[in-house]
Amino acid sequence: MHIVFTISSLDRTAGGTSSAVAAMARHLAGRDCDVSVVSVESDQPLLDGAGTEEGTPTVALVRRDDSPWKLWQNLSRFTHALRKEIESRSNVVVHDNGLWLPVNHRVATTTRSLACPRVVNPHGMLEPWSLEQGAWKKKAAWWLYQKRDLQSAEVVIATAEQEVQNIRALGVDGPIAVVPNGVDRPDSLPSVEEGTSDGWEQRRVLFLSRIHQKKGLLNLVKAWERLRPDGWEVIIAGPDENGHEAEVRRRIAEYGLEEDFVFTGPVEGTEKWKLYQSADLFVLPTHSENFGIVVAEALSCGVPVITTRGAPWGDLVDHDCGWWIEIGVDPLVEALAQATRMSATDRSAMGRRGRELVTRKYTWPQVAAALQSVYAWVLGKGPCPECVIA
Repeated sequence: MHIVFTISSLDRTAGGTSSAVAAMARHLAGRDCDVSVVSVESDQPLLDGAGTEEGTPTVALVRRDDSPWKLWQNLSRFTHALRKEIESRSNVVVHDNGLWLPVNHRVATTTRSLACPRVVNPHGMLEPWSLEQGAWKKKAAWWLYQKRDLQSAEVVIATAEQEVQNIRALGVDGPIAVVPNGVDRPDSLPSVEEGTSDGWEQRRVLFLSRIHQKKGLLNLVKAWERLRPDGWEVIIAGPDENGHEAEVRRRIAEYGLEEDFVFTGPVEGTEKWKLYQSADLFVLPTHSENFGIVVAEALSCGVPVITTRGAPWGDLVDHDCGWWIEIGVDPLVEALAQATRMSATDRSAMGRRGRELVTRKYTWPQVAAALQSVYAWVLGKGPCPECVIA
């Protein structure tokens, strides 16, 4: 089979969706299928290759013109690249990523015109919090084309049962496959035991994600002001988005917490994983996530996690490796108090359970195998997988 991934951007700064698609493409290319990716060119693409080496995807980066009046030409180039990928191969499935953008609608119309099966992965863009952002535009798009584009897909991919429920609530009644994202933790990093912070002057709470209103950082600052645990600091790592970092810094200054918070800016690669390893606790006080890959990454490094019910991480409670709390300051204060007062031994035990959970459930080879079974079923070359909800 041949899998064509489509996405508006593969840039390193574009967020978790781009990283997830790049990882999907790489891992599926290492299995018994050919993989190509069609996207718009960017300054720092996560994938940029001709697929000439075995087990690597082919990447078609479409030339972009940022002039507003060039939108039609950009879409035409994208359509041409997509049609070329579909028409030059057999047994093709298109896996489109994201919603709402003209590129996503063009993928839907092109695959329908070519009778090519299409799988759609919304990546949390149908979650209630996300729908509230630019709500009137999304309502118009929903009735003009977006609902039809979803209904005409062979399968919609959700990363958790929580996302399934939110998709169903919108009247999408076709098959949905529940396939989580995976974790690519390097094997060469020190083990959690070797990276423990015993003996350090400061213990670390880590937030690693985009610095965006959605992520709930203002709730974290308010909770920290009320708690102020001795011997702890908060590391905030990630790129600023829409100027939100300045607002967070202002709130920190208002509460006189400057010595408790450290901003590192964006971190990638080995530095990112070392930062996870140095943490005693990971916090994502988010308003909405369809998955929350940073939660899985932290767990894979043996770090217990606090996150909200805006993220689908009931596994934290089921496997006793963290706290899954309501959104808001009060629940966050309570969870932080429990976590920071817990002994290092008990936190390490929680971390070990989290690492075991990720190993059993959230590795990319497991995710790639599940996706491949979905594609095979769509093409009529395999049975309906257990992850598909009719």
